[in-house]
Amino acid sequence: MAQLLYVKVNPKVDEASYSTRLAQTFLDAYQSNHPEDEIITLDLYRSDIPFLDVDVFSAWGKFEVQSELTPQEQDKVKRMNELTDQFLAADKVVFSTPFWNLSFPPMMKAYIDTICVAGKTFKYTETGPIGLVPDKPVLLVEARGGHYSDGPGAEMEFSQKYLKTIMNFMGVQNFQHLLIEELSVDPNKAEDIYFNGAEEAKNLAQRF
Repeated sequence: MAQLLYVKVNPKVDEASYSTRLAQTFLDAYQSNHPEDEIITLDLYRSDIPFLDVDVFSAWGKFEVQSELTPQEQDKVKRMNELTDQFLAADKVVFSTPFWNLSFPPMMKAYIDTICVAGKTFKYTETGPIGLVPDKPVLLVEARGGHYSDGPGAEMEFSQKYLKTIMNFMGVQNFQHLLIEELSVDPNKAEDIYFNGAEEAKNLAQRF
């Protein structure tokens, strides 16, 4: 039995989000094709996701001198460790996110900052950083209003490129992308675009 971690990154209700709807279509098909697998959902907008703030940096500094942490610092470090361990324990990971202002929502970056930990998911060496995460399938399910997959818009795309790069940095090479775009170019065609993406999602779920 494999464990799939689904990281949902959208504050909207599910029905109002194309990325969430597409991800759910994928997950439903995945569960049908892999009934023995466990799907764990982490909703970033409804979960405790620490940001890198003064408490976190203070705690890291105290670790170096073996100083006692405040209760607030302890809580944040504990939560960050929990999230990192959860990511490491998953056999497969699926992210679903919209495309906001040429990238993804801020909670996504906060989560990545939480799991990108020196000594745990990567390490520094004399020849450069090395990823410590065993390779696993990681899928980004993404919905965009405009066209950024190629052409002039490709230079302004900082979601898929960033996530693929940071996953490679931590050791994950099996990165996949399920994308629907141009949803806002012609709203009358948005549902057709979604349904085409849904068919692709069902096919991908069979082999993921």
